[in-house]
Amino acid sequence: MSVTLNWFLPTNGDGRSVVDRPHSNDRAVTTPREPSLDYLAQVARAAEANGFHAVLTPTGSWCEDAWIATAALIGATSKLKFLVAFRPGTITPTLAAQMAVTYQKISGGRLMFNIVTGGESAEQQRFGDWLDHDQRYERTDEFMEIVSSIWAQGGVDFDGAHYKTRDARAFEQPAVVPPLYFGGNSEAALPVAARRADVHLTWGEVPEKVGARIERLRELAAAEGRTLEFGVRAHVITRDRSEDAWAVAQRFLEQMDPEEVKASQKHLAASESTAQKGMTELHGDTVPDSARDLEVHPGLWAGVGLLRGGAGTAFVGSHEEVADLIEQYHAVGVEHFILSGYPHLEEAYWVGEGLRPELARRGILAPDPA
Repeated sequence: MSVTLNWFLPTNGDGRSVVDRPHSNDRAVTTPREPSLDYLAQVARAAEANGFHAVLTPTGSWCEDAWIATAALIGATSKLKFLVAFRPGTITPTLAAQMAVTYQKISGGRLMFNIVTGGESAEQQRFGDWLDHDQRYERTDEFMEIVSSIWAQGGVDFDGAHYKTRDARAFEQPAVVPPLYFGGNSEAALPVAARRADVHLTWGEVPEKVGARIERLRELAAAEGRTLEFGVRAHVITRDRSEDAWAVAQRFLEQMDPEEVKASQKHLAASESTAQKGMTELHGDTVPDSARDLEVHPGLWAGVGLLRGGAGTAFVGSHEEVADLIEQYHAVGVEHFILSGYPHLEEAYWVGEGLRPELARRGILAPDPA
């Protein structure tokens, strides 16, 4: 078992620090680097040049559309895969299956699906979705079943609580079936992952906690006669020397406005997402003097989560120290890492030129994508 490194496509803008990006998924702000097609192409080409397997593209009302943005980048790259995030409540399973077939044909099989059920009712309601948290996971379960069945056979009749289809099909089956990535840590989410997902994603909590969740999911999947793979989504600050990496984290911390942090934490505390609650538990709502005060595990820094929802931790240290942390996650069952950094263009090179060779030297890095 080896590890696969993936990167992030900043379709909501980019910058040189945490504060250069939107502080909340509820409002957009002007960022130093707008997510123009030219800039996103630079990031995608940097990811490809540095050996990343795929780039994750987010979804929501606070970023560019993932389908359109990544389709526009197919011609700017040659082998990079696109992990396209989307929400089942905003698209029918039959249309999603058909769009995937078209995407695979024009990209040469480079599509991967990231199913985002949606953890916040306010965000869902912008798209006309009024289901509650657990109902959304019930719908996601049905959605993933229908999509997988269309790809496998076509002609799907389905009668569920949320979807009813008759002879649902794409115009043909995909030559390459997109893998289904899925996140969610709640009691409603885990059985769906066990039944439907290929890869379960979680944010960068401490390795022991991630390992415990993996063991539970393995048991749930085994009861369904299935196996799962596992991934972690986190930021990264990796440098030749540990002190240089922590100096970057310290600079990020010193740029944070304490009042904005308090406002962000008040908003995040009301989240319906179990995964988000896990992130906010790693820190308080005040800005400490030292970045090291937010080191919740050796090399795992919770400072990003002071301002940002979603992935709130970063792997920080020398290339060797970050590789040590990745090996700890790998030891508990994590194979896929989706990393990001500020700014994404430059940080892709720090990972590609520093961290990847160290992981390869240790013999745990998956081969470059073909």
